Amino acid sequence: MADGKVKKVDVKPDKTVYKSLALGGLLGGGGECSIDVKDGKAVRIRPFHYDEKYDRKHLNPWKMTRNGATLEPLMKALPGTFSLAYKKRTFSPNRIKYPLIRVDWDPNGERNPQNRGKSKYRRISWDEATDIIASEIRRQHKLYGPLSILIQGDGHGECKTIHTPHGHQGRLLDMMGGFTQQVRNPDSWEGWYWGSKHVWGQGFQGMMSPAANLIKDISENSDMILFWGGDPETTPWGFTGQYATRVCYFWTQAGIKQIYVCPELNYGAAVHADKWIPVLPNTDAALQLAIIYMWFKEGTWKKDYVKTHSVGIDYVKKYVMGEEDGIPKTPEWASKKCGVPEWTIKALAREWGKKVTSICHYFGGGFIRGPFSHEPGRLECVLLGMQGLGGPGVHQCQITYFGMPRAEGLKSIRYFNPALTERLRIPCRTTIDAWGKQLIPKTLIQDAILKPPLVFYGSGGQECQTEEQFVKYTYPIEKEKGGTLVHMIWTDTPCRITCWNHGNWTIDAFQHESIEFVVAQHPWLENECIYADIILPANTTLEVEDIVTNSRQGPHFQSVTIQEQAIPPVGESRSDYEIVLAIAEKLGLGEKFSEGKTTRDLQKDVFDTMELGDMTTWENFMEKKCFVYPVAKDWESDSPGFRKFYDDPKKNPLQTPSGLLEFYSERLATNFPDDKERPPYPKWIEKSETHDERLSSERAAMFPLLCMSNHGRWRTHSQGDDITWTRETPTCKVLGSDGYNYEPAWINPKDAAKRGIKDGDIVKVFNERGVVLCGARVWERMSPNVVYVDHGARHDPIIDNVDRGGAINTISPDGLTSKNACGQATTSYLVDVQKVSERDYQEWRSKDTESFDACFKRDYDPASGLRFNSWVEGGMQ
Repeated sequence: MADGKVKKVDVKPDKTVYKSLALGGLLGGGGECSIDVKDGKAVRIRPFHYDEKYDRKHLNPWKMTRNGATLEPLMKALPGTFSLAYKKRTFSPNRIKYPLIRVDWDPNGERNPQNRGKSKYRRISWDEATDIIASEIRRQHKLYGPLSILIQGDGHGECKTIHTPHGHQGRLLDMMGGFTQQVRNPDSWEGWYWGSKHVWGQGFQGMMSPAANLIKDISENSDMILFWGGDPETTPWGFTGQYATRVCYFWTQAGIKQIYVCPELNYGAAVHADKWIPVLPNTDAALQLAIIYMWFKEGTWKKDYVKTHSVGIDYVKKYVMGEEDGIPKTPEWASKKCGVPEWTIKALAREWGKKVTSICHYFGGGFIRGPFSHEPGRLECVLLGMQGLGGPGVHQCQITYFGMPRAEGLKSIRYFNPALTERLRIPCRTTIDAWGKQLIPKTLIQDAILKPPLVFYGSGGQECQTEEQFVKYTYPIEKEKGGTLVHMIWTDTPCRITCWNHGNWTIDAFQHESIEFVVAQHPWLENECIYADIILPANTTLEVEDIVTNSRQGPHFQSVTIQEQAIPPVGESRSDYEIVLAIAEKLGLGEKFSEGKTTRDLQKDVFDTMELGDMTTWENFMEKKCFVYPVAKDWESDSPGFRKFYDDPKKNPLQTPSGLLEFYSERLATNFPDDKERPPYPKWIEKSETHDERLSSERAAMFPLLCMSNHGRWRTHSQGDDITWTRETPTCKVLGSDGYNYEPAWINPKDAAKRGIKDGDIVKVFNERGVVLCGARVWERMSPNVVYVDHGARHDPIIDNVDRGGAINTISPDGLTSKNACGQATTSYLVDVQKVSERDYQEWRSKDTESFDACFKRDYDPASGLRFNSWVEGGMQ
């Protein structure tokens, strides 16, 4: 400027709103952030500060100390990276901006189901879209009955309560006579849900519960912590943020040894591990059995505790020592199965026998989500029981999800609060409980469509009691009860292809002639959206007003916040609730569906349900837009974990038939007497009629590597794969020579050298179920004989059964956890990896030239990935 003065720019925001930007959904929040808004735009996202409205004295912060190290809460939240980058996700080029209809789907004519995933879309109005959907619902009811409509209303999602991302359509159709319910299985807890429940009782989806005050007790009393098959520097980000990082650093400073047992040197192990023990995926049971063998042999277990606190140890001992089958489960035996040297197994067993040890997880990795994962789940209970579970420093801990100091006046720390009104509770209940008149576990959807009828035991509902696993279900149910095959799918959860079992069969199911209509509502055009006939644009949390209870225990403090609207809706998007309300109105049920309640009414419902009136006034809450719970004055007196059971098992029984730890389950023996895959007490299962996915298999001659699939660091399942900042990291994407950003496939240098693969090469991971393209990440952080690809990458089909996007679950097994446990088994299965050649491309093009050419012509941005325009006629902006 001529006068040399620089004109000041006003950077002060017009307002700041609070948002929970974790990705767990289901009536609970985390990853709390403050959104600065200026001129109607979100200009920055930063961590939420608890002391913006409440002083430190009100918060009554806790403190833990050991060996001169101190852990205490910060005055701000620690959200994950993708929470802080959420603007990128909200304004992704892959946002669905308008209602769309598939160009060759005619509700009054030819429907062309075989073209789902291949045809493009054209824009239609909301009025036309809702008319068609309402008409199809009436048609389905008239031709087949209400249960012909399958509701997929589950999974993780944004943190909302009133506009919760899942299940509103279930509530609407329940008013009209019901629907077929897709029951969400505990996909991060499979082995605990189907296994551990039978040892220590109900728990939290099978994990140890009660779990109060564990962090304090572990910090004060544990000498060693085993992080077994999980990564505290990855999975917590999507739910409670990065607080687990601080806990792990504190434990290091306090002198508590941390051992990581996992096939890959994961992010937690890289920065926190005193020792990394690489184990072949899904072979943990062999390692566990060998540790038990050493304890029996050397007498380093708590015999008196086991005698008074458990039943069935004699069965375990006879099996482990070889009295039952003639095969002692020695370290030498286990080493050949799990790849851990026998001397390492012996050293681990001896150190564990001497040191006070807890096992920590944050959900599960390959340890708990593979074939027969209920066996390592149960053996973990046995191991802890043999060392005095519940005693000082001996726990299983879901680190920072449970076990933090209690908040004063907080009525529920569960992600699902049953005290909420039906208007708020039923959409959430659509996912986690078995309540539909006709239901199908999420793991069996493809089977239900492609090869009905089905018979199965247990729905897999996350909130179901243990006894429900013995309930026999059929699909379809009897005709006189309204049973019918599914002919319509309404999904607000379009991520089954990339996050559940055998995604390629899911594609076949969506293209099946029996499925006459598919409607999807979602913010982004990804995964199953391209297999829908009508697509409706849902908006993100930045675009709605809501209220969220941040009551998961990962934050430093728990809170309830009013989530004001930060920005106007993108395009013509609406919230998931508003979408279903519009359809309800076309069906003449608008008033009944809305109950005449405004957003403010429902915010007050949550305030009252949480009994916040005991802590503050409604007026004060609305003025501050948040309430931060103080730490309870007497939190240190809370009994940790199973301590009361440890002290007196008769007065404080577990939720098992005997009230004790059941190393032998009489219930399993009675209900499934012939089950060799999940016997009454845990065993090593080499293979079975359900799975043959070990290196000992004959199939290993063709597919000699085990494919391991975990939760991704840079997204939560399929959420967040389009954030430009994280896609720049070398462990998020690998930029191929063709300009495409591929999902990384970690491979050991020895395995890579055998195949002529170099770091950065485009490779194919394949088996008889299909092919997935990835970018090679060659390094020593991966065990030999294993390839590691995170699940959740966006599906990008080249031709049938060949995926370019890295959607590794397209080739995972269709088989369940085991024959009577209908969980998923989406990690630890046989594959091979080879460098992609020009011959491969020619072969794929020769099989389906039209699809191949269409794939490589799609509008693609390496910075963010797939684009909305790719699938829309005319490429609308």
